[in-house]
Amino acid sequence: MKTSFIILLLVLSVSVRLLAADPIQVVSFSTITTEIAEKVGGKLVKVTGVVKAGIDPHEYEPKPDDLKEVGSAALILASGKHMENYTSKLQESAAPNTVLLQVGDAFPSLTMKEEGEAAKTVEDPHWWHSIANMKKAVRVVQDALTKISPADKDSFAKNADAYEAQLDELDKWVRAKIAELPRDKRKLVTSHDAFQYFARDYGFTIYPVQGVSTQDAISSTGVAELVQTIKDQHVKAVFFENIENPKVLKEITAETGAKIGGELYADGLGEKTDHTETYEGMIRHNVTTIVEALK
Repeated sequence: MKTSFIILLLVLSVSVRLLAADPIQVVSFSTITTEIAEKVGGKLVKVTGVVKAGIDPHEYEPKPDDLKEVGSAALILASGKHMENYTSKLQESAAPNTVLLQVGDAFPSLTMKEEGEAAKTVEDPHWWHSIANMKKAVRVVQDALTKISPADKDSFAKNADAYEAQLDELDKWVRAKIAELPRDKRKLVTSHDAFQYFARDYGFTIYPVQGVSTQDAISSTGVAELVQTIKDQHVKAVFFENIENPKVLKEITAETGAKIGGELYADGLGEKTDHTETYEGMIRHNVTTIVEALK
């Protein structure tokens, strides 16, 4: 009798541990929010990153298999600020209790004029180029995970604190690196208008070829105006993006004498091969590329 009781306790103990080890299912539609969920959730979450490095989030549309993943998720993460135009599909595919969190919607947006429509303004969805915004996003995801699993509140808080400390150190490095660049040289010509938050935080002026989306048309008039601006502002270098064809920028450099400054990561993380697969790696790559080209 005593032996049977001990066996029963062991079985119950193992069952409890197995249940406790069952991770929270998170499906992420941004490489940025994928990293945040992994950092904050740690071993308590299983994160499926649907949008991978090298995929243009402006053009992405979820596939049937992606929507199946959504159906079993406890938390769906999107970058928000109208980057994803398919959130209604995600909501329809999700279980009734699933949380759909558009992370960037939790804090203020910068706005800009949409290409070709002078009277219309749109939100800039590229909020992660501000480290301050990343810190806010960490707490937004922390709160969402805590609501799903209140018993793990302390673990999520500890993980978030550690990641925020890492971001603070990254911000110090960025400011020190950018201090190498005189303020009158902080002029950034990029493929599309993705670095406004970066410009706000670190004192740059942006001159984009395209508008807020990579799908915006490039007009000959706009290119001609940009060529003149580069000449007037004595811009030394222009930058292309990892998911863009640099052909137009090469034409601009031929007319202005500016050089190609290098490749920037605008819409998400990069590949492991160039050390931009993490947020810190991406930021360090972008900042180093910009400063070294413009000095």
